[in-house]
Amino acid sequence: MPALPTPPPGGDALDDLGVRLHDGVGTLRVWSQNASSIELVLFDEDDLDWETATLPLERRAGGVWQVSTELLHPGARYALRVDGPHGPGHVFNPEALLLDPYSRGLAQGDGYELWRSVVIADGFDWGGVQKPRIPLDETVIYEGHIKGLTKRHPGVPTALHGTYAGLAHPAMTAHLRSLGVTSIELLPVHAFMPEPRLLERGLTNYWGYNTLNFFTPHTAYATEAARKAGPEAVLAEFKGMVKLLHEAGFEVILDVVYNHTSEEGIGGPRSSLRGIDNALYYRQQPDGAYIDTTGVGNTVNTATDAAARLVLDSLRYWATEMQIDGFRFDLATSLFRNAAHEYDLEHPLLRAIHDDPALQDVKIIAEPWDVGLGGWQTGNFPAGWSEWNDRYRDRVRNFWLSDIDYARRATAPVGVGGFANRLAGSANTYDPERGPLASVNFVTAHDGFTLHDLVAYDVKHNEANGESNRDGADVNRSFNHGVEGDTDIPAILTARRKAMRNLMGTLLLSAGIPMITAGDEFGRTQRGNNNAYCHDSPLTWLNWNHEPWQEDLLAHVALLTRLRAENPALRPARYAVIGEHVPGASEMDWFDQDGRTMSAEQWNDPRHRTLQYVAASAPEDGRSNRILLIVHGTETPIDVRLPKDLDGAGCFIPLWSSAEERPSADERRHLPGEVLPIPGTSMRLFRVE
Repeated sequence: MPALPTPPPGGDALDDLGVRLHDGVGTLRVWSQNASSIELVLFDEDDLDWETATLPLERRAGGVWQVSTELLHPGARYALRVDGPHGPGHVFNPEALLLDPYSRGLAQGDGYELWRSVVIADGFDWGGVQKPRIPLDETVIYEGHIKGLTKRHPGVPTALHGTYAGLAHPAMTAHLRSLGVTSIELLPVHAFMPEPRLLERGLTNYWGYNTLNFFTPHTAYATEAARKAGPEAVLAEFKGMVKLLHEAGFEVILDVVYNHTSEEGIGGPRSSLRGIDNALYYRQQPDGAYIDTTGVGNTVNTATDAAARLVLDSLRYWATEMQIDGFRFDLATSLFRNAAHEYDLEHPLLRAIHDDPALQDVKIIAEPWDVGLGGWQTGNFPAGWSEWNDRYRDRVRNFWLSDIDYARRATAPVGVGGFANRLAGSANTYDPERGPLASVNFVTAHDGFTLHDLVAYDVKHNEANGESNRDGADVNRSFNHGVEGDTDIPAILTARRKAMRNLMGTLLLSAGIPMITAGDEFGRTQRGNNNAYCHDSPLTWLNWNHEPWQEDLLAHVALLTRLRAENPALRPARYAVIGEHVPGASEMDWFDQDGRTMSAEQWNDPRHRTLQYVAASAPEDGRSNRILLIVHGTETPIDVRLPKDLDGAGCFIPLWSSAEERPSADERRHLPGEVLPIPGTSMRLFRVE
């Protein structure tokens, strides 16, 4: 008998929280186990300080409070007043006006903390447009920021710059299509607030990892017309963006921040959860001191049913009502810590996400770490999850950058074995049942150096962040190739460009799911700032005016994504097993620079940093596909003999070379056993026929 699905945390008692419209009235349901009273406060739609009515909520089973009234109609502005006991863990204040955690809309008045919940009527004409449902093995993720993507795009109308509508404009979708990506992963779009400490320094929270509400799209990313029209218009613009991107064939993945909120530590802003039931919504010690596994002051306590259900209900809402295709969970380890604050594979929320019918067709991606004890969990999420693979990032950066830097002073510190493991899908990190598609491969992300800055800076330059360059990662595995930052020395610029092509080529030719950071396809820079979270400025907005070398890099990336799509051998779904036929796996052979099978000694020998990697697949339709990738990891050129004992190989057809400044149409056929000159630190891809 099949296992029964996991019931949602809290069961039926926690159904239909927030406002539900029915029969001419609205019913508001709010959870607070420890409250002694809750009031609904209604406000004038134009003056958010003017209270127009106050109604008490009645306590029901399971810690839920409820009221039904015709005053809760679409567009109504409201807040909550919550009173309760005093003592460790409790910070009730009956004068504080709090947001409904399930608000579908928000309105902001004058002042940092003047927010009101807004009643929203569901409904949108999707016109029959369906989710693209792109298979994992065909997925290429493009991580970007709603505002930064289009703020300076010359093909997007000025009124749409930096907005939801701007991302869906044909000028932007044309770029995405030519680039060959399939899925747009957006930095946080849940309503968020900048931290007061940043505002005091004249900065802001640009990235958005400071959530105010888990159900409402961030208003500032809507067009001016939508903002003036109100929360329902903002919601409609967001849905319109998703609809148009789906029509264009792109998925929309959201980076979601459920691990903490903008209420910060005790003494920080009081906007919602802290005032409703601080003792149960946030992790804390018996004396009320917060347990912070996120590094920002608080951690949502998903060991309680109500907090876990809040996360699950938000996911369901965005996956269904907003038609979102996937979620990347920021600091995911924090979400799945149990009552003892330990990461738990049997966590009820983890099981509920896996079992929920509304989440069966969405992509689920973990950032598999947090800053708490036992927080690093790369490789330890269950089947059905993909994970950001920091081990991949570090190994690839080492191979092409820090190893090369070290080799200029001595010899390279390691051989090619660790790099090959990452290239082939990180089988030493993920269980066989999960396979290579458990790995989201990345070389850069929103946090850290851009691709350009990885090859141009040895150290971070974060002085503009106002923290005396203390913030941001100190270990970047970068290499400036001889000069820190800007230079006009041709040899250094040439080496940097080739290093970018090697990094991008490795990313797009590796087994797993590749993620490109927006702007890396044309080598954007943040001037060495590796933590630009607080800059909403040209430093972080993409510059769409490119120099010739940037257009060349863009051509390489577009070619690589096309080759990945055309050659299924590059994107296996399963790990190969020696001597067995595994459906969905690519059979792999490894040769050295002389065309001989790699010996055990060569894998970890620093003197041998050249390999020939052959991957062969036999898709279900019976059409076989085989590629050869040459990787050369030293700056000294080398002669490489193509394998001559590869069964069924008649010739090798060139597809791509990282040594070329711009891709060329080289269709010369090379024979088994032929010797090819390979420039230093470069890659070459062939199709085997």
